[in-house]
Amino acid sequence: MAHTPEKLLLASPRGYCAGVERAVETVNQALELHGAPVYVRKEIVHNKHVVEQLREQGAIFVESVAEVPAGATTVFSAHGVAPSVRENAARRALNVIDATCPLVTKVHREAIRFAHDGYTIVMIGHAGHEEVEGTMGEAPDHIVLVQSEADVDALELPDPSRAAYISQTTLSVDETRAIIERLRERFPEIIAPRTDDICYATTNRQAAVKELAQACDLVLVIGSRNSSNSNRLVEVARECGAAAQLIDNESEVQEEWLAGMRTVGITSGASAPEELVKRLVRFFRDRGTTDVEELELVREDTRFMLPKPIRQAIA
Repeated sequence: MAHTPEKLLLASPRGYCAGVERAVETVNQALELHGAPVYVRKEIVHNKHVVEQLREQGAIFVESVAEVPAGATTVFSAHGVAPSVRENAARRALNVIDATCPLVTKVHREAIRFAHDGYTIVMIGHAGHEEVEGTMGEAPDHIVLVQSEADVDALELPDPSRAAYISQTTLSVDETRAIIERLRERFPEIIAPRTDDICYATTNRQAAVKELAQACDLVLVIGSRNSSNSNRLVEVARECGAAAQLIDNESEVQEEWLAGMRTVGITSGASAPEELVKRLVRFFRDRGTTDVEELELVREDTRFMLPKPIRQAIA
């Protein structure tokens, strides 16, 4: 039996952030300027749909710059890289185009500055995430990673009076706030970054999902499994009392999720294109849902310039 919700509510803002838009356009422009293949270290952004589209256009995704032929055009992903990756790319004489999100670059610079000033840096983030690996690579002898309040409780610093913290840009706003509060309880002299490290898009999308969850029985978040910010949106919706599921596209919607659900909310992670939202809305319209409404919390107008090598080549 096909279950048809009475209403769809679409979160706004949702989907692409400025950093993702810049990274995807960087690969598109590199392909146009240099021709295929263009090599991309890791996934340019954490979305299967985007990666597959770029692969069809001639992008080749690799795990390491060691897999790239010497001298080839190579794009670094939006998540950033450690200095060791840049050094390896230079040794191979790669034509590097760096698509690191400027807000991630900001966190890298904070890590470098804190390390230079002799601080032990506590990084709040998820172990194994590419952004965390890149940031920690800036000052590996000065950074320790915490993922939870329990990690903070177990933390021992060489000099608690010389400590600073930074964070991954795509974390849960509420969870990170709790970890920071615990850090300040344990290390009252700990230094904060000049501005919040969690990016505007992560903050805005989580705030929008909180509003969405209050008005919906079920929230569907479009995003890939390895997308940190998409997973956080699911967690936020559930914490606000709504059922919530992460899907890559409309084909993953399961009938049992829809049983008894009168209002379904839809949002998408910062690396998910709007095309996938449109496909999901069409999926429900084809079932008979006619009431589709936008729930706008804030309007975003942030834009980032393309990397300098792309701008110069276009000029």
